[in-house]
Amino acid sequence: MSMIAENRMQTAPSSSPPDVVISLNDVSCTLGDTNVVDGITLSVRRGEFVGIVGPSGSGKTTILGLLTGYRQATSGTVRVEGVTRTVYQQDGLFPWRTVRENILLGLRHLPEGEREAAAARALSLIGMEGFAGHYPRELSGGMRQRTELVRALISESDILLMDEPFSSLDYLTRLRLRRELSRMLEERPRTVVLVTHDIEEAAQLADRVIVLTERPARLRRELILNAPRPRNPTSPEVVAAVHGILTEMGVER
Repeated sequence: MSMIAENRMQTAPSSSPPDVVISLNDVSCTLGDTNVVDGITLSVRRGEFVGIVGPSGSGKTTILGLLTGYRQATSGTVRVEGVTRTVYQQDGLFPWRTVRENILLGLRHLPEGEREAAAARALSLIGMEGFAGHYPRELSGGMRQRTELVRALISESDILLMDEPFSSLDYLTRLRLRRELSRMLEERPRTVVLVTHDIEEAAQLADRVIVLTERPARLRRELILNAPRPRNPTSPEVVAAVHGILTEMGVER
């Protein structure tokens, strides 16, 4: 079963610019005898949406693990300033709780008297007012993922870390949820790091896309996307970004 994980990381004062909330400085990570990440330096500003793509097995999820604290760097420094929530690829709703009860779990930071109204607003945000009393088994995959996303976004967190959150869904549902995520981030802004194998997804959602090399992961290229969200997958900037990433990875010329 997948899950949403919460991590509160305390860090010492940093020399980074004040708006930088995530930084990796010359970070390497070895798992067993395998060098997975090699000398990566990367910073993420407050409110920025960064997508990380790369070949299968290149170390994308290991980098996310370094940010959550699940993995430890072999060398270099990792700094995450704020409370993080992590959303994994399979939905992590509690099956014995209703949609409303699952959402209320993300509102524990509010006074008890305010939680019901906040849950109602969250249900309205994802268009699921009529499903408050349903259990996860009674929902489609897309509806479960929408519930999980809104639970993460309404929680008391500063940073959202996402590991292939839509990969188990069909293409049309993924398109709808990308738009839903963009809309929810307008309502409740967060700093986001998205790890995905879906290049189109990264180009549609991110302000900046980081392309990794084959393992061991190094930074291969960085693309900046200035078009406002939500973006259409066929918009010129998205298409150009996808082409640029595929060319960089040797898939297109």
